[in-house]
Amino acid sequence: MVDESKFQVTERRFLSPEFIPPRQRTNALKFYLERSDMMQRRKAVNIPEFYVGSILAVSAADPYASGKSSTFVGLCIQRSGKGLGATFILRNIIEGQGIEICYELYNPLIQEIKVLKLEKRLDDNLMYLRDALPEYSTVDINMKAVPLSVNEEVPVNKMTVGMKPRPWSKHWEHPKFNIQGINFDLYLHEKDKARIKKWQMPWRKFDMMKEYDTSEIEKKIWAEVNEELGKKV
Repeated sequence: MVDESKFQVTERRFLSPEFIPPRQRTNALKFYLERSDMMQRRKAVNIPEFYVGSILAVSAADPYASGKSSTFVGLCIQRSGKGLGATFILRNIIEGQGIEICYELYNPLIQEIKVLKLEKRLDDNLMYLRDALPEYSTVDINMKAVPLSVNEEVPVNKMTVGMKPRPWSKHWEHPKFNIQGINFDLYLHEKDKARIKKWQMPWRKFDMMKEYDTSEIEKKIWAEVNEELGKKV
């Protein structure tokens, strides 16, 4: 019998983003069937609440490892994909080398996802850590879990990271990235700042189609998910 309480706690705070279908025209039946498979998977393995910026330990089946499983500890720098295609990337610096693993959230090879530190960052995507100083991606592989009460708000880590010398892998200063976690004044020359002004799109804040209102969809899916996860198996 499944311990229902742990799933209720997991789902209480937020609806995992992969449950929300993308904005473009979609096949409703496809996403309904996918959600059914996702909920069955969640009954087999607890998929906890986590965000970009949280520190996780993921154990997965590995035929080449001793014990036939391996565990990777890292900082979540990206969540993407919808439905069964949902993925997340963990990053860590190990022996001076940046290591990243992209996991498929509903991959049956995943045995456990453990949240060591639940928190958010100023940005929803931390891929720029690839161009940041190593200490901002380094996580102790023996880190102990930091407890957080269910009733507490998820803390937001407002740190700004130190970057390596330019050039970077991308123009993170571009307004399209809207990055808050880098103090660009420390890295850009006056000519760079002038160029950024040319990239500005002040009309975007008046674009009524920019924001995708998922409130009604979330209510429906939230009820469906909690009802299904509350059933005994």
